[in-house]
Amino acid sequence: MASTLTVAVTGQSLIRHDLRDVTDDRFQEVIGIIQAADIGFTNFESTIYGRHGGWPLKGSFFGCAPAAVMAALKHVGFNVLSLANNHAFDLGPSGVLSTIEEAESEGFLYAGVGMDRRDAERAAEKQLGRWKIGLSAMDAGPGPAFMYADDGGNARPPRPGVNRLDVSRIFELEMPSFDRLQELQRSLKSTALERANYAQPADTPVLDGTLELDFYGTVFRRSDHTAKRILIGAQSANSQLEAIRKAASAGSFVIAYLHHHHWEPDWHEVPEWVRTFAHRCVDAGARMFVSHGAPVLQAIEIYRRAPIFYGLGNFIFHTDDNEKEWSPRAVWESAIASCAFNTDFELLGIDLTPIIVGGIDALENPHCTRLPFPVPAPREAAHRILDGLARRCEPFGTEIVRQESLGTILPAIGSAGADRLRAVE
Repeated sequence: MASTLTVAVTGQSLIRHDLRDVTDDRFQEVIGIIQAADIGFTNFESTIYGRHGGWPLKGSFFGCAPAAVMAALKHVGFNVLSLANNHAFDLGPSGVLSTIEEAESEGFLYAGVGMDRRDAERAAEKQLGRWKIGLSAMDAGPGPAFMYADDGGNARPPRPGVNRLDVSRIFELEMPSFDRLQELQRSLKSTALERANYAQPADTPVLDGTLELDFYGTVFRRSDHTAKRILIGAQSANSQLEAIRKAASAGSFVIAYLHHHHWEPDWHEVPEWVRTFAHRCVDAGARMFVSHGAPVLQAIEIYRRAPIFYGLGNFIFHTDDNEKEWSPRAVWESAIASCAFNTDFELLGIDLTPIIVGGIDALENPHCTRLPFPVPAPREAAHRILDGLARRCEPFGTEIVRQESLGTILPAIGSAGADRLRAVE
């Protein structure tokens, strides 16, 4: 219907090869789902090695791609891209410039990188068909300080880079453990100047010396319990939220995007700080929140008639054969979320299409060659994916109704606190 906005959202796209020549019917079916929507959104999990060149700034987990992959993503049906992630700066500012250039040439609405901090923080807006769409995209690291865009000043030139949501990791320790660590720091004759050297290229944190200590880049805080906490900087959060508010007030359907690698020990678990920030983004005017990082499916929540996708895993995942970290089955199982909204940008429903990244044969048999594209999950695998996702959604009050190999979420179901998966065979 013309009065319905449709948005197809996928897992992240770590793409290194042009897929436009793929004629496999299964991939064409996946493409058809994305192309059927008004908006196709993914995170471009790489950087372009293009006209501006660049040099590798990483070791084992470096990644870049030829310019042709941008045209490939357009061919698949995407027209909105986040460029904010841990690979966006793998070629330095040169890669950022080439990525921007190629995204522009293909006509994408994109956000998450910029020529300086102010440019990177902006929420990009564009008219796509009859809909005005806004996108705010940010990365929370962890990553080196120099990967993030910065403004110039005091004879310091601006730096192209990634839009940073400034977070800090703090370990809280009970008094005996904290005191032992403090004594160890003294026995090593650790000085502020020495710690400043190890902190480069970031600035050393300003801490309360009696309650907090910086142990060579890791901050510990005295507490009555032991815990790890991720804290979002207030000024940084306010800047991101203001960009969302500005785009929403201009009448845009705003997608808020967050990339981070502050994962829980169980990759499927949603960090509490992410849930809190997602709610703040919706409160500021975002009508959809999407996050990637942990390469697995995480829960979906419906909050104030807006969908929150805490993690959709992978969509395209071009890895090297020797990267054993990505062997778990869950890394290769995902879903496409096809969302419908009314003219007030309130969610009408979500259809979930389970997919297998790389094909079911490689998933079941490690000796089979992995396909460079996703395919629809066969029935048994689709049920497994939906059942697992449903269990993770239960604490968020979201129910998935399964019909054959597809899943559906309705706003009333998502907000009702349903505690079961209903199978409709």
